[in-house]
Amino acid sequence: MDLLVSDTSVLVDLRRGSLLKAAFGLPDRFVVPDLLYERDLRDHGGDELIGLGLVVADLTGEQVELAQVYKREQPALSSPDVFALALAKTDGATLLTGDKRLRSLAARKRIACHGLLWLLDEMHLGGVAADALMAGLQAIRTHPRCRLPPREVNKRLVGYALEASACDVRPA
Repeated sequence: MDLLVSDTSVLVDLRRGSLLKAAFGLPDRFVVPDLLYERDLRDHGGDELIGLGLVVADLTGEQVELAQVYKREQPALSSPDVFALALAKTDGATLLTGDKRLRSLAARKRIACHGLLWLLDEMHLGGVAADALMAGLQAIRTHPRCRLPPREVNKRLVGYALEASACDVRPA
């Protein structure tokens, strides 16, 4: 079981694609820092996320200090984002984010980091049906705030469609 520290964008996209339950069905443990939960999630489906298994972590003083170092290095990042980065670093976790600046800083700090498409790949490997992933990714892609790379999205949609259609072919 892996520890996955998520930023807000990944959880919002999973909700948009009706894929939260499937994601939380993975053996991984999803965690967010307390500041991120309070600012971004509590009043926007926070209870549902907790019910699905989301863990809200209180950062230690050392983790908060590390977050402040990250904030000074990359002032454009939000406080919840640098808290997530500090939590991932100190807990040896994988950071889930779609934010380019956050991904870049994570790479410089040698923190494992992936985005939504990687998580969808993990869900697929974990047994989530191709048709569910296809429907979810299509819903995410059509949202006006979608920032996913079109080529990678299309590649997955084609693969999901082929797999779903192959499952529909039944011998006579």
